[in-house]
Amino acid sequence: MQLNEERSGGYMVAHGNKRSYLQDAMWLQVMLGLSGVYLWWLVYGLLPQLSKFLTYSLFNIGKGTHLGAALEFFFYDTPKVMMLLVLVVFGVGIIRTFFTPERTRDILSGKSQFAGNVMAASLGIVTPFCSCSAVPLFIGFVTAGVPLGVTFSFLIAAPLVNEIAVGLLYGLLGWKVAGIYMATGLTIAIMAGWVIGRMHLEKYIEDWVTNLNVDPAEASQLKMTWRDRVTAGWEAVKEIVGKVWIYMVIGIAVGAGIHGYVPEGFMASIMGKGAWWAVPVAVGMGVPMYSNAAGIIPVVEALLGKGAALGTVLSFMMSVIALSLPEMIILRKVLKPQLIAVFVGVVTGGILIVGYLFNILI
Repeated sequence: MQLNEERSGGYMVAHGNKRSYLQDAMWLQVMLGLSGVYLWWLVYGLLPQLSKFLTYSLFNIGKGTHLGAALEFFFYDTPKVMMLLVLVVFGVGIIRTFFTPERTRDILSGKSQFAGNVMAASLGIVTPFCSCSAVPLFIGFVTAGVPLGVTFSFLIAAPLVNEIAVGLLYGLLGWKVAGIYMATGLTIAIMAGWVIGRMHLEKYIEDWVTNLNVDPAEASQLKMTWRDRVTAGWEAVKEIVGKVWIYMVIGIAVGAGIHGYVPEGFMASIMGKGAWWAVPVAVGMGVPMYSNAAGIIPVVEALLGKGAALGTVLSFMMSVIALSLPEMIILRKVLKPQLIAVFVGVVTGGILIVGYLFNILI
């Protein structure tokens, strides 16, 4: 009798845990749905009116002026982009709990040629690594036996095809621009890694990296519950938004200046389809800049709004993210100058092709 009660009690506990999990999942779905409706009303209902009130009533700026247009853009875009950023980072924070550096490295180990490049570039989208993580990741991948070309596909895709940038582009400019950005970024990462792999440039890795011995044994990963993953999502919001918000505000301010003060058609003449030199100039302008993907999105939005060609703007954005000067300095710790030059040349070639291609097609 006691045994049956214990079994019954155990069943009830298990059943209760299952019910609790389902309740948590349903609660999360309901909250996400309500949040979506609320944000839609906020972005398309309240914020336009609020930005007009702050600009023309509270600050008494004249309608039709450059300053008025710039301030209205700033007051509208700042809360809108921040809300999108929080939502995207929260979702990405949950996804990232499934991809530790060790698990990513294990997945890529043993892969070779084109299939490995495709898998590496795809993993680069959802893993929490940027250009500042290049040195430890490169060391870990090389010592784990990941082919050089596969490693480069991952390291190009991780900062370039930034999941936060994809989410923000979708929210601000629609699925078409976001899809083009993701597809072209993945193509560059896959093809650049494949080309570098076929060139057999392992001799241009710094000797201390190739001679490094790493213990292959990995620490066991504790199984995370969904409650843990949601907590990780909020921790990601606090960490990432806390670091990025100032870049977002600066980017929005630059975009507001472009929106308010740059005449219609001016950017089209500088970064338009007709100027053959616009794409390489845009790439050259982007390389010395340092900004994360989230910070450059408002500038991209403003440039497109002023008539700049999509291909040119994409080239500018990709060069800022994937070919920044700080990243080259970091990579110099593990790569010899010859390999860095090849890396820059191959990625630059891919970005230029993307720019010209989409200026012709769109």
